[in-house]
Amino acid sequence: MKALVLAGGSGTRLRPLTYSMPKQLVPVGNRPVLEHVLDAVRAAGVTDVGVVVGGWAEQIADALGDGSRLGVRLTYLRQDQPRGLADCVRVARGFLGDDDFLMYLGDVMLPDGVARYADEFRALRPAAHVLVHKVADPRAFGVVELGPDGAVRRLVEKPRHPRSDLALVGVYFFTPAVHAAVDAITPSGRGELEITDAVQWLVSAGADVRASEYHGYWRDTGRVEDLLACNRHLLDGLARDVAGQVDAASELTGPVVVAPGARVVASRVEGPVVIGADAVVEGCRIGPHTAIGRGCRLTDAEVADSIVLEGASITAVRGLHGSLIGRSATVRPGPAAGSRLVVGDHTRVEIAA
Repeated sequence: MKALVLAGGSGTRLRPLTYSMPKQLVPVGNRPVLEHVLDAVRAAGVTDVGVVVGGWAEQIADALGDGSRLGVRLTYLRQDQPRGLADCVRVARGFLGDDDFLMYLGDVMLPDGVARYADEFRALRPAAHVLVHKVADPRAFGVVELGPDGAVRRLVEKPRHPRSDLALVGVYFFTPAVHAAVDAITPSGRGELEITDAVQWLVSAGADVRASEYHGYWRDTGRVEDLLACNRHLLDGLARDVAGQVDAASELTGPVVVAPGARVVASRVEGPVVIGADAVVEGCRIGPHTAIGRGCRLTDAEVADSIVLEGASITAVRGLHGSLIGRSATVRPGPAAGSRLVVGDHTRVEIAA
């Protein structure tokens, strides 16, 4: 079985950050979302992976390389325009050949993995097997309706009046039967080839289409709120690991990771917190659920429940909470307690106290 990871989206809901980087490379727990995705693919027993890329192809390839660092073999497949998820299958036809495959959206987080569903698919080999999760408001998702026997009866993309609360989570298993479905469908009202239409074509053709409810943690990382929530979830699983330097005037409580080359000076750090390689935290109070990237410098600052990307600098900031600070950004001096910032890459922000 092969895998197809879709990483061509533009990430408009994460602007200004995604003006200068793809959303799939925004870090959660100090690792890009795409690395978490590839971890899950490898854990499902799949190592031959096609990555569908768009305008950010070069940055994604620079970050992931050939995949060997992550235990997979990557082939990059260019989609020149965002024409829908089913079009990604069409773009990847030569790579996929006649193999079964796992299709995984590159901006969703399922840290509990999908290995058991991959095993089930291998054993039963339905034409399609989709993963679903119950949501409060299904209107923003592809929605699956099941019959009384649990079989997939109908799929609708972003329905105005959903008849089910089962949303597609962005993970699909297919046999080569899906290629005939992709060839048969036409663009939707949004002008895209919808994967929901392709799966519905299989259902209407009488193919075996199954659904499994995913009970693990699932998050679409398309918004700042979702990134922060996912960061909290991952950091809750941290184990203390202090490989960097921590001076005698500092206090670390709870699970704190200080990467090699990082320095903590005269600071209080309350875990779960991860401090990336070569970062410097001096005279700071760092609260729970904060991820500080490689090469950051925080001086006389108070930060909690935030993601600080590599190379960022925060000086004399008080009460920064629930924030996302871009690469090599500069924030100074301190806003009032309880402030929340979303700052793009290479940006300088000065806020009066």
